[in-house]
Amino acid sequence: MRRGYFSKNPIAFVFMVVSVCCLLIVVISILKVPDVSPGRKPLQHSATGILKVSDNWNQVGTFGEMMIQMLPDDLAFTVFVPSETAFRRDLRLTAEKGNETYAVVSRVLGFSAVPRTIDSDMVVSGQELSYDSLSGFTLFISKVAKGVLAVNRVRSEKVDIRKGKIVMHIMDGVIMDAEFEQSVQPDYNGDE
Repeated sequence: MRRGYFSKNPIAFVFMVVSVCCLLIVVISILKVPDVSPGRKPLQHSATGILKVSDNWNQVGTFGEMMIQMLPDDLAFTVFVPSETAFRRDLRLTAEKGNETYAVVSRVLGFSAVPRTIDSDMVVSGQELSYDSLSGFTLFISKVAKGVLAVNRVRSEKVDIRKGKIVMHIMDGVIMDAEFEQSVQPDYNGDE
């Protein structure tokens, strides 16, 4: 091959650069280096390769478990789960209502689940993050105190509960849009 061939032929030079870039992309894709944010703890894996469930998993309650079971296990989600008290207080929801309960819980899941991992460490005090939930409802997340998150003015009771790739934050209220909130409010018309 002649010396200086690539410097005299621009098509050959571009072809060589594109080939090298494609090769680098393939090598990086094969390695699949995990994303780790600064200051974020890596996930703990057991000997079987399955992610460990947080010790606080039992604190999500019946309705919280129902919400988590609706999500796929192999995708990362963050769910702002209302506490059992919040489900009863804000939605007057009991487990005895059957299919109506499932419908309400699935609607609440749409408002309070984000298809990505959001740990409390990722939220910086004094800053507000915004993400769209599964239903397209915008969630505004801020840190109001050490270890306490606020999502659309609803404060957290517990944060960073993990089950596989799912991160849960237990909230002292239900995150919902105004239309859904109005549909679950009691009717106060003197007839009852």
